Amino acid sequence: MRTLISFAALFLSVIFLQLSSGGIAPLDALSGLTLNFTTSQIGLLGSAHFLGFFLGCWWAPRLMGSVGHSRAFAAFTAAGAIGMLAHMLVINPYAWAAMRIASGMCIAGCFTVVEAWLQAKVTNDTRGRTMGVYRVVDMSASLVAQLMIGVLAPASYVSYNILAILCCAALLPLTLTRLKQPETPSAPRLRPMLAVRRSPLAAAAVIVAAVSSASFRMVGPIYGQEVGLDVSQIAWFLATFVLGGALAQIPVGWLADKFDRRWVLIWLSVAAIATSAATIGARDLGTDVVMLSVFLFGLTTFPIYSVAAAHAHDFADSSERVELSAALMFVFAMGAIGAPYLSSQLIGWYGASAMFIMIAVAHGLLVVFGLTRMLARPTPKSRTSYVYAPRTSFLIGRLMGKQRDRK
Repeated sequence: MRTLISFAALFLSVIFLQLSSGGIAPLDALSGLTLNFTTSQIGLLGSAHFLGFFLGCWWAPRLMGSVGHSRAFAAFTAAGAIGMLAHMLVINPYAWAAMRIASGMCIAGCFTVVEAWLQAKVTNDTRGRTMGVYRVVDMSASLVAQLMIGVLAPASYVSYNILAILCCAALLPLTLTRLKQPETPSAPRLRPMLAVRRSPLAAAAVIVAAVSSASFRMVGPIYGQEVGLDVSQIAWFLATFVLGGALAQIPVGWLADKFDRRWVLIWLSVAAIATSAATIGARDLGTDVVMLSVFLFGLTTFPIYSVAAAHAHDFADSSERVELSAALMFVFAMGAIGAPYLSSQLIGWYGASAMFIMIAVAHGLLVVFGLTRMLARPTPKSRTSYVYAPRTSFLIGRLMGKQRDRK
């Protein structure tokens, strides 16, 4: 308990970060609609966020090595706050895309610092409890961030100012903490093909997870408006997706530890196809049915990344844990960069349902590829533990490695 209390400042910073960065994506989408941006321009904002996220993941360990944890955290937080504040000064989608690169860098860089700090301070005895609290804090704040857009007026300087204030507030707990600044960790060597070599199916599943999650979270508000939801209902629409994903972790984790993980991935994708179709079909059946369908959509799509990561680690040894986790994050980021723009283009051409059709097609391809890979080689007899893997930084593998080796 004393260890968790000592990390309270770090966790409070995580809450403020998630509230600000989690709120900017849906607020940008709704603001873009209010300002008559095209759907492809709104999708570009989501893609820009993940480009910034990738750059932040790559740069943060190197910046920490140059200026230290606290200064790196302050630099990334300042970049995010500036990007949020500048939105209503320049009403241009391409300028906003540059600002979203800054916000993406902010979230990746700040989480890298937090996770490096946690890694340096946890022990094997406290790792499980610390990571459990970290996951709950991260997911809970993400869920609340979606609900915030119900009270933030689109295209309003005040709304962006509130998010910038929350982003700046993340500085206070971490900079005032009495925890001694730890040694700077070495940046993990980035070997994207390591994920493909260890498990082509896992790499493909991570891309599909990016297509599902990034498309929905960045472009979902467009779909919500197209099907007649008001702003407060869109907030619940996005939060229900996150809630479904959070609640899925325990049952899916049990299944992934008990059965062949390739079958778990395949059946999750089959279920994702069904829930995508159900979400499309629910658009004319009332708000309650729409919310239920998107809850099931989150339930079936959100855990795919963690199952894929566990499957990839089954084929790796302990020395590869950190680099493999970074490689999987790289693959996810590449998929997430392209997905929002592509889905927004399809919505512009074919209507709101096109996003879920695209997601269903991606999962259909994963089912076919999964069945093909089952013929290529057997699953390992010795497997790692299923671990919910947050998509936060390239350093997350340092925190997860010991937990995976416990099985």
